[in-house]
Amino acid sequence: MIDHISVNVSDPAASKAFYEAALAAGGSDNGGPGERPHYHPGYYGAFVLDPDGNNLEAVFHGTGN
Repeated sequence: MIDHISVNVSDPAASKAFYEAALAAGGSDNGGPGERPHYHPGYYGAFVLDPDGNNLEAVFHGTGN
């Protein structure tokens, strides 16, 4: 098992689109799209679990990061 895969996306809308597509394809919610300032200002991510239990993330780091 890989455990956690994160990909950078171009904007928050791409993170949300990833999340919705992953759920439609059989993934499970592991943290819906939203800001996560506890990581850093401008961090916007979405998390899903794939059928093998891997945590997949699409993250936008903001325009200044």
